Amino acid sequence: MIQFKQVSAKLAPMELLLEADPSEMCIKKYLDGSDCFAAFDGDVIVSICVTKPLNESTSEIYNVATAPEYQKKGIGSKLLQFALKELSIIGFSNVELGTGTFGYQLSFYQRYDFRVDSILQDFFLDNYDEPTFENGIQHKDMLRLVCRLR
Repeated sequence: MIQFKQVSAKLAPMELLLEADPSEMCIKKYLDGSDCFAAFDGDVIVSICVTKPLNESTSEIYNVATAPEYQKKGIGSKLLQFALKELSIIGFSNVELGTGTFGYQLSFYQRYDFRVDSILQDFFLDNYDEPTFENGIQHKDMLRLVCRLR
């Protein structure tokens, strides 16, 4: 049975985080001072959501990743819902995130009321050492999405 709970960033498995973000350097930057929510199968973290406050009212999601063998089972969706509920309880009224301009991740977040707020042109070109591809198309720009919790 999968259980959801808030955990220390120190427990976030790097190999799992790399499933959603190919840059260990970027992960290490945002992991410090973050809040993490995890899905556990027994004692093993099988899905993780990393968030960090931007200010008193807004938190940002930096990473949502699910181990490949646990994908397509609704665990990532349930974890995101759990994280959004917990962030609301903590007192945040907005949650923001950045994602590519196309692909699975965009529709995943839109199902949970995230809406496009802005575009950061050339983000993936300027911030990643290696090109990032999905379905044979290179990610170049980042969409900034926002979800209003209240």
